[in-house]
Amino acid sequence: MAQRSCVVGVPNEIKPHESRVALIPVGVEELTRRGHRVLIQAGAGQGSGISDEQYSDCGAEIVGSCAPIWQKSDMIVR
Repeated sequence: MAQRSCVVGVPNEIKPHESRVALIPVGVEELTRRGHRVLIQAGAGQGSGISDEQYSDCGAEIVGSCAPIWQKSDMIVR
């Protein structure tokens, strides 16, 4: 059976005192390798020491605001 690809979105965390990010670069790499698209809001990994460049190197698309993430994603991870 063919696997359906989806768009996975990762917005910045907005809770006070929360700096974790729901998806690390190796997760992005695994998802994109399987044909999925990953949208990461710029700076989402900053509190965890993960740069936008690390995400894009693994296949994520970096977006400037959370609006495209909420509009285009089939699944949001936070």
